[in-house]
Amino acid sequence: MRGRVNAFENLREAPVFEVKPKAEKPVAKDTVDRIADDNDFPSRQARRKGASPARKPRLYRTGRNRHFGVKTTDATIERYYRMADERNVPLCVLLELALDALDRAGTLDLVSVP
Repeated sequence: MRGRVNAFENLREAPVFEVKPKAEKPVAKDTVDRIADDNDFPSRQARRKGASPARKPRLYRTGRNRHFGVKTTDATIERYYRMADERNVPLCVLLELALDALDRAGTLDLVSVP
């Protein structure tokens, strides 16, 4: 056994490869789109959601650095942001105000948790 065979032993010059030209599309894209629309073919593109109005960014420097995330409904989140905007306070201050109000109200069983 001689060992490994050198595959490039007989190669004097490096091969030159040509780039193949792209094949031209026989039908224009807008023609294909029109035919798809005429025959009720669905698009593979994701449907766009309804544009919801973007909120202005809240840039408050409060010194608070702990994250407190909770899962809730869209309606509750919108209500929370609306209340913070009406009072012109950061979200954390609104939470503190709500907790203070609950402390002042005392222990009432108004809400039953499922």
